Amino acid sequence: MAIASTNPATGETVKTFEPLTDEQIEEKIQRAADTFRQWRRTGFEERKEKMLRAAEILEDEAEELGRIATLEMGKTYASAVAEVQKCARGCRFYAENAERFLADERIEDLQQDGATAYVRYEPLGPTLEIMPWNFPYWQVFRHAAPGLMAGNVALLKHASNVPQVALAIEDVFLRAGFPEGAFQTLLIGSDKVKAIIEDERIRAATLTGSEPAGRMVAAQAGENIKPTVLELGGSDPFIVMPSADFEKAVETAVASRTLNNGQSCVNAKRIIVHEEIADEFTRRLVEKMEALKVGDPMDEATEIGPLSTPDGVEEVADQVRRSVEAGAKLLTGGERPEGPGNFYPPTVLAEIPEDAPARYEEIFGPVASVYRVSSVDEAIELANDSPFGLSSSVWTADEGERERFVEEIEAGMVYVNKMTESTPEVPFGGAKNSGYGRELSRFGIQEFTNAKMVWVQDA
Repeated sequence: MAIASTNPATGETVKTFEPLTDEQIEEKIQRAADTFRQWRRTGFEERKEKMLRAAEILEDEAEELGRIATLEMGKTYASAVAEVQKCARGCRFYAENAERFLADERIEDLQQDGATAYVRYEPLGPTLEIMPWNFPYWQVFRHAAPGLMAGNVALLKHASNVPQVALAIEDVFLRAGFPEGAFQTLLIGSDKVKAIIEDERIRAATLTGSEPAGRMVAAQAGENIKPTVLELGGSDPFIVMPSADFEKAVETAVASRTLNNGQSCVNAKRIIVHEEIADEFTRRLVEKMEALKVGDPMDEATEIGPLSTPDGVEEVADQVRRSVEAGAKLLTGGERPEGPGNFYPPTVLAEIPEDAPARYEEIFGPVASVYRVSSVDEAIELANDSPFGLSSSVWTADEGERERFVEEIEAGMVYVNKMTESTPEVPFGGAKNSGYGRELSRFGIQEFTNAKMVWVQDA
């Protein structure tokens, strides 16, 4: 079955690709293994030079690369260009900091009696990247850049609806001077992943995607005693207390929930508002959601583009419908527009009962769920009443409330008076069913290294 690049704004199939054969997959895995034996011996300066060149290419060609992402998965053109530029920033960050992050760490308590003890970080080998379509460049580069700087090589199994992006990323690394086997794209279906993970030449795997996919990859890797990093779904709480900057909180709630057309794991999916301000907050939220312009993602005036696939928009519509049938109140949106494309309107749900899909499922589209609470205790209880624990955003000027949220919210990240952000300088990852391990910062580059303990005693 061909891998297709389909424009989600029109439904038009732009280009098709034949999946790799088993023989071609074998060739690429062997090339990765051969390249790793040489690449791991390169110095940080050589790796840095190539990574900085990759950053330059991304910056110089951000508009064309962004256009490909918009064409394939529907994000607005402005956000696609910004995503490519962010990848350049990530490349520069690891080019400049990898050597420091991976420097030998002396164990000072053991530097005595003729002993020297330290930890050395060494690359593991070829890693399999299983990446999603929603941030088709950034999700890849935030693993590939640290991995390559650490001395690993990578094989990318990208989402099947963004093949042109996947090939473009490989091309960037090749033109930056990386060896042919350092980063390779595999145009394959999900049915080929298990055999690749089982291959003894593949030493680790990372996946960003759904919880079911994460469970399968973790099980397959675990059976073969290989480390994994999983960044899975989220149903992030966005908590607003009476002391918050009201207007900024409303604006950020809308921006967060509609980021990437609502297709982000760390969107403000559950907006939890104290009852003192809930009525006015909800009114303003609905007002701002209704004012958003939905349309052609290439039009610079568009704020919400189409969802990535027909199946995606059908799932969102079904989740909203079932939530309303369960008793949730539809405040705006909820009706798919006529015409071509995978469009879904900005939607707000309120008074959501416990058995509604909006309560526990991740809705991957521009749908905000609003909840009223009467106290900090109730806000924390509701925030934690989810199988997910990726990130959270809390809005309060009260220091005591702030400390309680930081201490008690069950999530990999807590942002106070700020929208959750994925940026090279800080670690990114979740808790509970949102996965494990960390990407970005020094944690991200150390994840796929062997922390080798070395103890040298004088003869």
